[in-house]
Amino acid sequence: MSSSILEPEEHVLSTLEKDGSRRWLKPKLSKGKFLERRRWVAYLLIAVFTALPFVKIGDKPFMLLDIIGREFTIFGFTFLPTDTILLAIVLVGSLLTIFLFTALFGRVWCGWACPQTVYMEYLFRPIERIFDGTRGRGGFKKNIPAWRTGAKYLVFFFVCVYLANTFLAYFVGVERLSQWVQQSPLNHPTPFLVMAVVTAAMMFDFCFFREQLCLVACPYGRFQSVLLDQNSLIVAYDEQRGELRGRAKKKPAALPVLGDCVDCGNCVTTCPTGIDIRDGLQMECINCTQCIDACNLVMNKLGRAPNLIRYSSQARDRGEQGNLFRPRTAIYPLLLAGIVTAFIIVLTSSKSFDAVILREQVGNPHTMTDDGQVRNLLLLKLTNRSDEAMALSASVLAPELATLDLREDSIELTPNESRTFHFSVVAPRNVFKMGQANMKIKIENDKQISRVIPCKLIGPFD
Repeated sequence: MSSSILEPEEHVLSTLEKDGSRRWLKPKLSKGKFLERRRWVAYLLIAVFTALPFVKIGDKPFMLLDIIGREFTIFGFTFLPTDTILLAIVLVGSLLTIFLFTALFGRVWCGWACPQTVYMEYLFRPIERIFDGTRGRGGFKKNIPAWRTGAKYLVFFFVCVYLANTFLAYFVGVERLSQWVQQSPLNHPTPFLVMAVVTAAMMFDFCFFREQLCLVACPYGRFQSVLLDQNSLIVAYDEQRGELRGRAKKKPAALPVLGDCVDCGNCVTTCPTGIDIRDGLQMECINCTQCIDACNLVMNKLGRAPNLIRYSSQARDRGEQGNLFRPRTAIYPLLLAGIVTAFIIVLTSSKSFDAVILREQVGNPHTMTDDGQVRNLLLLKLTNRSDEAMALSASVLAPELATLDLREDSIELTPNESRTFHFSVVAPRNVFKMGQANMKIKIENDKQISRVIPCKLIGPFD
């Protein structure tokens, strides 16, 4: 009796067998020009990732994401929580950059620069091949001694601890981190817990989850269906040249002339995500070019032309002329130019301090003084954006005859400090119309840099 359940394809996912069990991938290493280029890029990126926390511009770190202190130093410039416009511009610019690079170069980020690919293929897999006894060739090896497996995971653990501490340095700084590593974890339990959690997450990722992060968890592969177009750069198999597959000496003479693909399967066994590039463009392909190197090795041995698998585009595969300049590759750079211009304008126009006037959250909106004037209780939130201590003063520009009464004796801020000051404004009753009066307060620091802050005073309706 036939089953009503549809039989799945050979692999629903490249990491699943037909019965739903995990298919473990141990890709073979295929040497070639692309592997060497990617290796140089990967080790350069690892070196940059390790060195960046130590780099300083002036007295500031090149990059420090101080979440507790709510300060983000990037390229030596400190962003504060009040820099919402700048942060929004950076986010929009980052998205547009991803759109542009994907439209031009496909998933070049995934295969060449993504930390998951870089560390998996050029740190963890080489270590694994050394301990598994498959160095230089990859693949599976049976009967690996237990001590070698244990030693492999121990090395993995120390590598993950190192990477977790490097990751933590981006958030606390190398000076503070160097002090912590010399102390007991009880003296700094929260950072130690963060480091332990990151270490555990890395062990789970690089020891178990591995390529499934790209196939299941990462959304970028699914985004490519809308970010790619017919002219985007992809890794593709030349079907017209490669089909029919097979070796001529094993095929009857009656069959049509065979293509250059000898169906060796090397492009599949070397793929870190386990796909067959000959099936066409697939979400799982990360453009790592290992299939190109594997195929070129076979073509060279057979004396055939290289690049049966090569960088191409969907349009070129159909025999059309590739087009680098098209609407989206013209619009994205124009939008990016506008974003960069807006960022520079906002950045250069920002002053050494920020000032915001808020209304007191408790009490009446206004009260009347004994001499018939109107009093408003307000808050002045000031942020010192400089690396020097700052003294400021506040005065009322409008309405006329209004006076400002500050509760504190003086307004002083330490470097990068943000404080809220309580003050009141007393204005004549006749300046109010329909219960409101326009007010302007001038805030000036000790270097004669000033801001004029507009605000509404609340008063009687008569």
